[in-house]
Amino acid sequence: MIPIDLIQKTAETLMDKAAIEIPDDYLEGLKAAASVEDGDLSSFVLQAMLENYKAAKEDRRAMCGDTGTPRWYVKMGNETQVEGGPVALEAALRRATANATNGVPLRPNRVHPLWRTDHDNNVGIGAPEIEYGYEPGGEWIDLITVHKGGLFGTDYRMLFPSDGIQGIKRFFLDSLVSFGKRGLACQPAIIGIGLGGCKDTCMVLGKRAACLRTVGDRNTDPKIAELELEFTELGNSIGMGAMGFVGKSMVIDTHIEVGYCHTGGMQMSVHAFCLSSRRAVARVFADGRVEHRTDPQWFTDYQRRETVEWEMPASHEKSA
Repeated sequence: MIPIDLIQKTAETLMDKAAIEIPDDYLEGLKAAASVEDGDLSSFVLQAMLENYKAAKEDRRAMCGDTGTPRWYVKMGNETQVEGGPVALEAALRRATANATNGVPLRPNRVHPLWRTDHDNNVGIGAPEIEYGYEPGGEWIDLITVHKGGLFGTDYRMLFPSDGIQGIKRFFLDSLVSFGKRGLACQPAIIGIGLGGCKDTCMVLGKRAACLRTVGDRNTDPKIAELELEFTELGNSIGMGAMGFVGKSMVIDTHIEVGYCHTGGMQMSVHAFCLSSRRAVARVFADGRVEHRTDPQWFTDYQRRETVEWEMPASHEKSA
């Protein structure tokens, strides 16, 4: 059984890491973009970002003044037991969020949508969001915190099967141009695309694609993997760079996730992660071990399964 105090302690550490330490995969992607960017203002912004990230880590301060809306993704092995059960787990994550808001500190962004009530701790009705995933085998729990911007950088459209790949590309480009021209996202960013599902699950797929996969990670479907590379190149060809200025560094990487949908439609969502790509991950074991990493490893074979029954391959069994 995993102790609840260990979960809360680990969660508070993750909140600190996510706000301050940019993940290596995104940092390398940003450096690669800076090395080829030739737009004056875009180049200036990219270099300033790299300098700010270095200073944030040295000074142990949040890398961006707007620390977004902290959220949690929780995945656990099938044999996992948490002290106090799921209610205690959620309480620990809410306490960790409140403590980190005052401790890191994070900007207290969460308010009531109508009355604008602000508890100054990023905790309230439905906040922070906690989403769950499960894996066969093992007694462990993955805690993943993502500090995602909570205003813009997201769009949805109901496409139809006849729109095909060209229709997907059009909406992708429409979204990026809108993000850049209207200041609806902070570029460059990892772009997540959700295809299929229902409207709500399509949005979830796209956000997870943006927030829970690392730069350079490719979808296991080779045709989708090709599209990811093509869309990244396409997104960087529209003449926009960092923060919407003239340039060619709009997209650090593109991730696509799909879900089976109604035969008459083809739902699509587009999500831009923050230019800081704020995420942190730790696996907590029942014996007290805590292993930190920056790759959420969310989209396993099990998460992408499409058959009724599922047999664990040997490779998955070892990783669990």
